[in-house]
Amino acid sequence: MISAVAEMYDIHPQTLRLYEREKLLIPSRTEGNTRFYTEEDLERLEFILKLARELGVNLAGIEIILNMRDRMSEMERQMQAFVEFTRQQWFARGADPAEASPNAMVRVPPPFLIRTRR
Repeated sequence: MISAVAEMYDIHPQTLRLYEREKLLIPSRTEGNTRFYTEEDLERLEFILKLARELGVNLAGIEIILNMRDRMSEMERQMQAFVEFTRQQWFARGADPAEASPNAMVRVPPPFLIRTRR
């Protein structure tokens, strides 16, 4: 509940409502419309408070940082999915990654540039 979280982190409940209004923190709701903060929400709140209290970042900066952090997490998830897909394709062909050729990467020379006169 909002009062318990506010007390736990020594902040005013209105601060939590502000973070929700600014969409920095979006807790889930119970059927009675009471805010319910998950462990993930609390970790995000701790990060927000660290940015604000220790680093002096304003709300606009916090929003940008959180958006970048979320995008980086999504990109990491996509990269892991790609690596797993590649690994599955590799094994589907019966290949053993331990026996991969050390020359699998091909060195590409820099492009040859020709200067022209004007």
